[in-house]
Amino acid sequence: MAFEELKQDLTEAEVDVRSYLENSAEYLKLKVFKVLMGLVTTMAQGFLIAAIVILALFIPSLGVSLALNELLGSLYLGFIITGAFYILITIICFVFRDSLNKSLLRKFSKLYFD
Repeated sequence: MAFEELKQDLTEAEVDVRSYLENSAEYLKLKVFKVLMGLVTTMAQGFLIAAIVILALFIPSLGVSLALNELLGSLYLGFIITGAFYILITIICFVFRDSLNKSLLRKFSKLYFD
């Protein structure tokens, strides 16, 4: 009789463990899906905003280059100065890239661990 009770208890324990593992696997799938969708939507928003910013900067840059052309009397020099300004901005962004990385890591770790 004790053997039958032990066998039944072990069977119930096995069912409980299987149920726990299945639920844990489902939870993990949902968590991964949430994190991946957060990443995908954040990247899509970033690309969209970057494309709009690039287009928004193109027309004023062209205007500044042409204004420098009239001021300096050289079309090429106006475009070179405008290009050098953007190269300077790129170098500044490169120098401060670590602070950008830290903020991105903070944001995505908060997204992942919440």
